[in-house]
Amino acid sequence: MGVKGWNVAVLVAIGALWFCGTTQREKPVVSDASRTTTLSALESKAAATPNDAATLRNLAQAYLDSNQPGMAVGAIERAPAALRNEPAVDHVYARALLEQGRSADALAAEKRVLARCADPSVEVPACSTWLIASATRRAEIIEQLVQLGVEDANAHPEASSLAYHNATRQVSVSY
Repeated sequence: MGVKGWNVAVLVAIGALWFCGTTQREKPVVSDASRTTTLSALESKAAATPNDAATLRNLAQAYLDSNQPGMAVGAIERAPAALRNEPAVDHVYARALLEQGRSADALAAEKRVLARCADPSVEVPACSTWLIASATRRAEIIEQLVQLGVEDANAHPEASSLAYHNATRQVSVSY
């Protein structure tokens, strides 16, 4: 076998390895059907019941779960003022703002949530303990981001990690 034969054999071997050993699998051209079905069902429900805060919150959360914070912000901002003032809706709104890279606005939204949850004029509190704890923790983290001058947490992962660490660290006192 001459040089030409070895060249062909090497090229065939390289081609076979390349063909059989791809590192990526095929990705669907169209998005996941179950997620699309869920989103379209929530959109239909939100259109049918435009004054339901739980439906709006679920729709905005579904948009966030599918990495579409702009759609979540748009859905909440187009909702009636009474729905936007619900603490659970405003909490999701704060997360959407944070994912859009608007830390200062997200902090203001979380502070509104905490203020409404602490409002003594309401006889029956509109906030669950989970919502209060989640809003408190997120407000502390976002406050650290704002203090560090980070507007977009995704664009500055090192500063975001530092802000998270500063907000969640615990202090222990030894006797």
